[in-house]
Amino acid sequence: MTTQIVRAQAGEITSEMEFCAERESLAPELIRGEVAAGRMVIPANKVHLSKRLEPMCIGMAAKCKINANIGNSAVTSDIQGELEKLHTSVHYGADTVMDLSTGKDIDNIRAAIIDTSPVPIGTVPIYQMLEELGGNIEDMRAQHFLDMVEHQAQQGVDYMTVHCGILMEHLHLTTQRVTGIVSRGGSLIAKWMMVHRKQNPLYDCFDDLCDIMRQYDVTWSLGDGLRPGSIADASDDAQFAELDVLGELTRRGQERGTQVMVEGPGHIPMHQIEMNVKRQIEVCNGAPFYVLGPLVTDVAPGYDHITSAIGAAMAGWYGAAMLCYVTPKEHLGLPNNEDVKQGVIAYKISAHSADVSRGRVGAQDRDNALSKARFEFDWNEQFRLALDPDTAKTYHDETLPQDTFKSAHFCSMCGPKYCSMKITEDIRKLAAEEGELVPLETLESKSQ
Repeated sequence: MTTQIVRAQAGEITSEMEFCAERESLAPELIRGEVAAGRMVIPANKVHLSKRLEPMCIGMAAKCKINANIGNSAVTSDIQGELEKLHTSVHYGADTVMDLSTGKDIDNIRAAIIDTSPVPIGTVPIYQMLEELGGNIEDMRAQHFLDMVEHQAQQGVDYMTVHCGILMEHLHLTTQRVTGIVSRGGSLIAKWMMVHRKQNPLYDCFDDLCDIMRQYDVTWSLGDGLRPGSIADASDDAQFAELDVLGELTRRGQERGTQVMVEGPGHIPMHQIEMNVKRQIEVCNGAPFYVLGPLVTDVAPGYDHITSAIGAAMAGWYGAAMLCYVTPKEHLGLPNNEDVKQGVIAYKISAHSADVSRGRVGAQDRDNALSKARFEFDWNEQFRLALDPDTAKTYHDETLPQDTFKSAHFCSMCGPKYCSMKITEDIRKLAAEEGELVPLETLESKSQ
């Protein structure tokens, strides 16, 4: 299997690149050039391509993308529940979906998700491998992991998070952290290294992993096993020591013909976000940056879709290519279908705001159209243009449900007498009747 990056570097514009170019309103040659340079990835496993996958691209030359996490746990959920979450994610605009299942029946759940999904599917292979080892990470051998990566690639997984960058020499840097190692995959690899007193086997077998990924054109999502799990731990030596290794692995992965994106923090206060994004871009030669949040404060359990959406919008503005959503259940429990919806909507807002701030062509068109509809009191057009039309309509109709109010020049907030836009409309009518609006000094000079 020849991968998108190999074909791009050979000067070929693939059908997947053409499809992405049309979706993004970009030139196919631009897409090819970005993929060839490693600044863009097209996660498209050949197995999933033969099913329902609609190719998409991730990179700074394209629109800012969002990912939604779904998956069962050892405590709750089933195939039907995960398929409902998949439908909700795609319906409200998720560009990719990660299956993070950690409980039973993982294979059947993933097969159903891949067969159903039109968007790329990502995984963290160590979760299923750990289930098969009975939860004992110390029993892992490198071949166990290689076999699981190949198994999931054969299923059609489009991109995989692998924690290759956390090394034995990094672990002492985490001892003074408030929240230690918060990445599940990172903590498992750390435990394995401490038990065996050996280097990370996933780092040692990186070239072998590349061979599997290249065969199916699975995209790397190099995991940040030492991402900060609290703002107190943000931008510390452990985080950046791993980032330097991820930069090395980015180059090695690309040289071996695989597509690579890099994961990032985590929990970062607002004043450190720009530095974090720019540092990743520099260290990883512009490879697409895929960030979780980041959460900008730790004091709002139950509202972390908001605390993280703030950081996500800033990260997208400064150069992150994809934003991994956070739901209201973050730190509290397994998200249900409504939590998934809330997370996706919050992150669509973040990604769109980033696109507007970066001046992407056409990004503001929807904003302008909705503002025009708002000023013209075209309520149905406002609902249609909203990221969540049903919620917008429901809120309006709570107090003014009758159809006659769909053309009313006010809402229940201001009523007919205090609506500033209605008053502005009246002012413009008066101006039209009496002549153009002119500066006061002009009127005074005429009266003299």
